[in-house]
Amino acid sequence: MNRTTPETALTLPQIDAPRRVIGGRTFNFDREVAVMAIVNRTPDSFYDQGATFALDASVVAAHRAIADGADWIDIGGAKFAPGPAVPIEQEIDRVVPVVEALRGSGVVISVDTFHPAVAAASIAAGAHVINDTTGVHDPAMADIVADSDATLVITHSLAAPRRPHPAPHYDDVVADVSEFLLARVDRAMGRGVLRERIIIDPGHDLNKTTRHSLELTRRLGEITALGLPTLVAVSNKDFVGESLDRPRGERVEGSLAAMTVCILQGARIVRMHNVRAAVDAVRMTEAILGFREPAYERHNLA
Repeated sequence: MNRTTPETALTLPQIDAPRRVIGGRTFNFDREVAVMAIVNRTPDSFYDQGATFALDASVVAAHRAIADGADWIDIGGAKFAPGPAVPIEQEIDRVVPVVEALRGSGVVISVDTFHPAVAAASIAAGAHVINDTTGVHDPAMADIVADSDATLVITHSLAAPRRPHPAPHYDDVVADVSEFLLARVDRAMGRGVLRERIIIDPGHDLNKTTRHSLELTRRLGEITALGLPTLVAVSNKDFVGESLDRPRGERVEGSLAAMTVCILQGARIVRMHNVRAAVDAVRMTEAILGFREPAYERHNLA
Protein backbone atom coordinates (compact mmCIF):
# COMPACT_ATOMS: atom_id res chain seq x y z
CA MET A 1 0.00 0.00 0.00
CA ASN A 2 1.21 3.52 -0.81
CA ARG A 3 0.34 6.92 0.57
CA THR A 4 0.54 10.44 -0.89
CA THR A 5 2.07 13.01 1.44
CA PRO A 6 -0.08 16.11 1.94
CA GLU A 7 2.92 18.35 1.24
CA THR A 8 3.86 16.80 -2.13
CA ALA A 9 2.43 14.84 -5.02
CA LEU A 10 4.91 12.04 -4.36
CA THR A 11 3.50 8.62 -3.54
CA LEU A 12 5.49 7.05 -0.72
CA PRO A 13 5.25 3.48 0.60
CA GLN A 14 3.20 2.46 3.58
CA ILE A 15 5.76 1.02 6.00
CA ASP A 16 4.69 -1.62 8.50
CA ALA A 17 5.61 -0.48 12.03
CA PRO A 18 7.50 2.63 10.79
CA ARG A 19 8.41 3.69 14.34
CA ARG A 20 11.46 1.66 15.33
CA VAL A 21 13.53 1.76 18.50
CA ILE A 22 17.07 0.76 17.53
CA GLY A 23 19.99 1.14 19.87
CA GLY A 24 17.96 3.28 22.22
CA ARG A 25 17.06 5.73 19.45
CA THR A 26 13.57 6.12 18.03
CA PHE A 27 13.22 6.45 14.26
CA ASN A 28 9.96 7.29 12.52
CA PHE A 29 10.60 5.99 9.01
CA ASP A 30 7.39 7.57 7.78
CA ARG A 31 9.12 10.95 8.12
CA GLU A 32 12.81 10.28 8.63
CA VAL A 33 15.86 9.00 6.77
CA ALA A 34 18.83 7.59 8.69
CA VAL A 35 22.39 7.95 7.42
CA MET A 36 24.58 4.89 7.98
CA ALA A 37 28.32 5.56 7.85
CA ILE A 38 30.80 2.86 6.83
CA VAL A 39 33.88 1.83 8.81
CA ASN A 40 35.84 -1.10 7.38
CA ARG A 41 38.49 -2.91 9.42
CA THR A 42 39.82 -4.69 6.35
CA PRO A 43 43.18 -4.21 4.62
CA ASP A 44 41.57 -4.48 1.17
CA SER A 45 38.28 -2.63 1.52
CA PHE A 46 36.46 -1.69 -1.68
CA TYR A 47 36.53 2.08 -1.18
CA ASP A 48 39.20 3.18 1.28
CA GLN A 49 41.72 0.43 0.50
CA GLY A 50 42.55 -0.22 4.15
CA ALA A 51 42.65 3.38 5.45
CA THR A 52 40.64 2.38 8.55
CA PHE A 53 42.12 -1.09 9.05
CA ALA A 54 44.04 -0.09 12.20
CA LEU A 55 41.88 -0.02 15.32
CA ASP A 56 42.71 3.56 16.26
CA ALA A 57 42.03 4.74 12.69
CA SER A 58 38.67 2.95 12.61
CA VAL A 59 37.56 4.47 15.92
CA VAL A 60 38.66 7.96 14.83
CA ALA A 61 36.76 7.52 11.55
CA ALA A 62 33.64 6.43 13.42
CA HIS A 63 33.70 9.45 15.72
CA ARG A 64 34.32 11.74 12.76
CA ALA A 65 31.25 10.29 11.06
CA ILE A 66 29.20 10.86 14.21
CA ALA A 67 30.40 14.47 14.34
CA ASP A 68 29.38 14.83 10.68
CA GLY A 69 25.83 13.74 11.54
CA ALA A 70 25.76 9.97 10.98
CA ASP A 71 22.91 8.16 12.73
CA TRP A 72 24.44 4.68 12.37
CA ILE A 73 27.94 3.26 12.07
CA ASP A 74 28.28 0.03 10.06
CA ILE A 75 31.45 -1.88 10.96
CA GLY A 76 32.86 -4.53 8.65
CA GLY A 77 35.66 -7.02 9.20
CA ALA A 78 35.48 -8.88 5.86
CA LYS A 79 34.55 -7.42 2.50
CA PHE A 80 31.76 -8.80 0.32
CA ALA A 81 33.88 -9.29 -2.80
CA PRO A 82 35.15 -12.79 -3.66
CA GLY A 83 38.40 -13.80 -2.03
CA PRO A 84 40.02 -15.98 0.62
CA ALA A 85 37.94 -16.60 3.72
CA VAL A 86 38.67 -14.43 6.74
CA PRO A 87 38.87 -16.72 9.79
CA ILE A 88 35.91 -16.15 12.10
CA GLU A 89 38.08 -15.38 15.13
CA GLN A 90 40.02 -12.83 13.09
CA GLU A 91 36.80 -11.14 11.97
CA ILE A 92 35.62 -11.02 15.59
CA ASP A 93 38.95 -9.49 16.63
CA ARG A 94 38.50 -6.81 13.99
CA VAL A 95 34.91 -5.71 14.68
CA VAL A 96 34.29 -6.26 18.39
CA PRO A 97 36.86 -3.68 19.65
CA VAL A 98 35.22 -1.02 17.47
CA VAL A 99 31.77 -1.95 18.79
CA GLU A 100 33.11 -1.69 22.34
CA ALA A 101 34.71 1.69 21.62
CA LEU A 102 31.40 3.10 20.34
CA ARG A 103 29.18 1.95 23.19
CA GLY A 104 27.47 4.91 24.80
CA SER A 105 28.17 7.21 21.85
CA GLY A 106 24.46 7.60 21.07
CA VAL A 107 24.85 6.17 17.57
CA VAL A 108 23.28 2.97 16.28
CA ILE A 109 26.03 0.34 16.00
CA SER A 110 25.74 -2.07 13.08
CA VAL A 111 28.01 -4.96 12.14
CA ASP A 112 28.30 -6.15 8.54
CA THR A 113 28.76 -9.93 8.72
CA PHE A 114 27.33 -13.18 7.38
CA HIS A 115 28.78 -15.37 10.16
CA PRO A 116 26.42 -16.17 13.06
CA ALA A 117 29.37 -16.45 15.46
CA VAL A 118 30.54 -12.95 14.55
CA ALA A 119 27.00 -11.66 14.97
CA ALA A 120 26.71 -13.26 18.40
CA ALA A 121 30.02 -11.79 19.59
CA SER A 122 29.09 -8.38 18.19
CA ILE A 123 25.67 -8.32 19.85
CA ALA A 124 27.27 -9.36 23.14
CA ALA A 125 29.71 -6.45 22.77
CA GLY A 126 26.88 -3.95 22.20
CA ALA A 127 25.93 -4.03 18.51
CA HIS A 128 22.32 -3.09 17.76
CA VAL A 129 22.07 -4.23 14.12
CA ILE A 130 23.39 -7.18 12.11
CA ASN A 131 23.77 -6.33 8.43
CA ASP A 132 23.81 -9.65 6.56
CA THR A 133 24.76 -9.05 2.94
CA THR A 134 24.04 -12.70 2.12
CA GLY A 135 20.37 -12.45 3.09
CA VAL A 136 20.35 -15.04 5.89
CA HIS A 137 22.28 -17.49 3.71
CA ASP A 138 22.96 -19.34 6.97
CA PRO A 139 19.62 -19.75 8.80
CA ALA A 140 21.52 -19.80 12.11
CA MET A 141 21.96 -16.05 11.65
CA ALA A 142 18.22 -15.66 12.25
CA ASP A 143 18.50 -17.75 15.41
CA ILE A 144 21.20 -15.45 16.81
CA VAL A 145 19.19 -12.31 16.10
CA ALA A 146 15.94 -13.84 17.38
CA ASP A 147 17.59 -14.54 20.74
CA SER A 148 18.55 -10.87 21.12
CA ASP A 149 17.08 -7.38 20.81
CA ALA A 150 19.03 -6.72 17.61
CA THR A 151 17.63 -5.64 14.25
CA LEU A 152 18.43 -7.70 11.15
CA VAL A 153 19.18 -6.27 7.70
CA ILE A 154 18.36 -8.83 4.99
CA THR A 155 20.18 -8.07 1.73
CA HIS A 156 19.73 -9.62 -1.68
CA SER A 157 22.70 -11.45 -3.18
CA LEU A 158 22.89 -14.66 -5.17
CA ALA A 159 26.29 -16.22 -4.61
CA ALA A 160 27.54 -18.16 -1.62
CA PRO A 161 29.55 -15.86 0.68
CA ARG A 162 32.71 -14.52 -0.95
CA ARG A 163 32.17 -16.57 -4.10
CA PRO A 164 32.12 -15.08 -7.62
CA HIS A 165 28.92 -14.97 -9.65
CA PRO A 166 29.85 -13.81 -13.17
CA ALA A 167 27.21 -12.78 -15.69
CA PRO A 168 24.21 -12.90 -13.32
CA HIS A 169 20.86 -13.36 -15.04
CA TYR A 170 17.43 -12.18 -13.92
CA ASP A 171 14.14 -12.57 -15.77
CA ASP A 172 13.08 -9.31 -14.10
CA VAL A 173 15.65 -8.06 -11.62
CA VAL A 174 13.18 -6.12 -9.46
CA ALA A 175 10.63 -8.95 -9.33
CA ASP A 176 13.36 -11.51 -8.66
CA VAL A 177 14.92 -9.42 -5.88
CA SER A 178 11.50 -8.84 -4.32
CA GLU A 179 10.73 -12.57 -4.36
CA PHE A 180 14.10 -13.37 -2.75
CA LEU A 181 13.66 -10.76 -0.03
CA LEU A 182 10.16 -11.94 0.84
CA ALA A 183 11.38 -15.54 1.06
CA ARG A 184 14.29 -14.60 3.31
CA VAL A 185 12.04 -12.44 5.51
CA ASP A 186 9.80 -15.49 5.90
CA ARG A 187 12.88 -17.58 6.77
CA ALA A 188 13.93 -15.13 9.47
CA MET A 189 10.42 -14.77 10.90
CA GLY A 190 10.00 -18.54 10.88
CA ARG A 191 13.02 -18.75 13.17
CA GLY A 192 11.70 -16.15 15.57
CA VAL A 193 12.86 -12.74 14.28
CA LEU A 194 10.04 -10.24 14.73
CA ARG A 195 8.92 -8.44 11.58
CA GLU A 196 9.37 -5.10 13.36
CA ARG A 197 13.06 -5.93 13.72
CA ILE A 198 13.69 -6.57 10.01
CA ILE A 199 15.04 -4.18 7.37
CA ILE A 200 15.52 -5.08 3.70
CA ASP A 201 18.20 -4.07 1.18
CA PRO A 202 17.99 -4.82 -2.57
CA GLY A 203 21.78 -5.14 -2.76
CA HIS A 204 22.91 -2.71 -5.45
CA ASP A 205 25.90 -4.17 -7.34
CA LEU A 206 25.88 -7.40 -5.32
CA ASN A 207 25.88 -10.12 -8.01
CA LYS A 208 24.34 -7.58 -10.38
CA THR A 209 25.47 -5.71 -13.47
CA THR A 210 25.31 -1.93 -13.80
CA ARG A 211 22.08 -2.20 -15.78
CA HIS A 212 20.57 -4.36 -13.03
CA SER A 213 21.48 -1.78 -10.38
CA LEU A 214 20.13 1.09 -12.48
CA GLU A 215 16.86 -0.80 -12.93
CA LEU A 216 16.64 -1.41 -9.18
CA THR A 217 17.19 2.29 -8.56
CA ARG A 218 14.65 3.32 -11.20
CA ARG A 219 12.01 0.97 -9.77
CA LEU A 220 12.95 1.04 -6.09
CA GLY A 221 9.34 1.86 -5.24
CA GLU A 222 8.49 -1.77 -5.95
CA ILE A 223 10.95 -2.84 -3.25
CA THR A 224 9.82 -0.28 -0.68
CA ALA A 225 6.21 -1.29 -1.38
CA LEU A 226 6.97 -4.60 0.34
CA GLY A 227 6.23 -2.70 3.55
CA LEU A 228 9.53 -3.00 5.41
CA PRO A 229 12.03 -0.17 5.96
CA THR A 230 14.45 -0.28 3.05
CA LEU A 231 18.18 0.33 3.24
CA VAL A 232 20.15 1.22 0.11
CA ALA A 233 23.92 0.97 -0.25
CA VAL A 234 24.73 2.93 -3.41
CA SER A 235 27.80 4.81 -2.22
CA ASN A 236 30.69 4.82 -4.71
CA LYS A 237 29.43 1.59 -6.24
CA ASP A 238 30.61 0.40 -9.65
CA PHE A 239 27.21 1.05 -11.22
CA VAL A 240 27.77 4.74 -10.44
CA GLY A 241 31.32 4.65 -11.81
CA GLU A 242 30.33 2.80 -14.98
CA SER A 243 27.34 5.08 -15.58
CA LEU A 244 29.51 8.21 -15.32
CA ASP A 245 32.95 6.89 -16.33
CA ARG A 246 34.36 7.90 -12.95
CA PRO A 247 36.97 6.12 -10.79
CA ARG A 248 36.22 5.31 -7.13
CA GLY A 249 37.49 8.63 -5.81
CA GLU A 250 35.23 10.67 -8.09
CA ARG A 251 31.78 9.18 -7.52
CA VAL A 252 30.41 11.34 -4.71
CA GLU A 253 28.00 13.39 -6.82
CA GLY A 254 26.71 10.35 -8.68
CA SER A 255 26.27 8.49 -5.40
CA LEU A 256 24.26 11.36 -3.92
CA ALA A 257 22.03 11.46 -7.01
CA ALA A 258 21.35 7.72 -6.78
CA MET A 259 20.72 8.02 -3.03
CA THR A 260 18.23 10.86 -3.50
CA VAL A 261 16.28 8.99 -6.19
CA CYS A 262 16.03 6.07 -3.78
CA ILE A 263 14.82 8.28 -0.91
CA LEU A 264 12.13 9.80 -3.14
CA GLN A 265 10.85 6.26 -3.70
CA GLY A 266 10.83 5.33 -0.04
CA ALA A 267 14.35 4.28 1.02
CA ARG A 268 14.74 5.13 4.69
CA ILE A 269 18.33 4.12 5.57
CA VAL A 270 21.21 5.10 3.29
CA ARG A 271 24.66 3.53 3.67
CA MET A 272 27.22 6.13 2.60
CA HIS A 273 30.96 6.78 2.70
CA ASN A 274 31.00 10.59 2.35
CA VAL A 275 29.00 11.30 5.47
CA ARG A 276 28.84 15.09 5.66
CA ALA A 277 27.74 15.42 2.02
CA ALA A 278 25.22 12.60 2.46
CA VAL A 279 23.76 14.10 5.64
CA ASP A 280 23.22 17.47 3.96
CA ALA A 281 21.62 15.85 0.91
CA VAL A 282 19.37 13.70 3.11
CA ARG A 283 18.28 16.59 5.35
CA MET A 284 17.54 18.76 2.31
CA THR A 285 15.49 15.96 0.76
CA GLU A 286 13.58 15.58 4.04
CA ALA A 287 12.87 19.33 4.04
CA ILE A 288 11.58 19.23 0.46
CA LEU A 289 9.34 16.28 1.32
CA GLY A 290 7.97 18.17 4.32
CA PHE A 291 9.46 15.71 6.79
CA ARG A 292 11.42 18.40 8.66
CA GLU A 293 11.33 22.15 9.20
CA PRO A 294 14.08 24.45 7.91
CA ALA A 295 16.85 25.10 10.43
CA TYR A 296 15.81 28.76 10.32
CA GLU A 297 13.93 31.22 8.10
CA ARG A 298 15.18 34.71 7.20
CA HIS A 299 14.97 35.07 3.45
CA ASN A 300 12.34 37.62 2.34
CA LEU A 301 10.75 37.82 5.77
CA ALA A 302 9.66 41.27 6.92
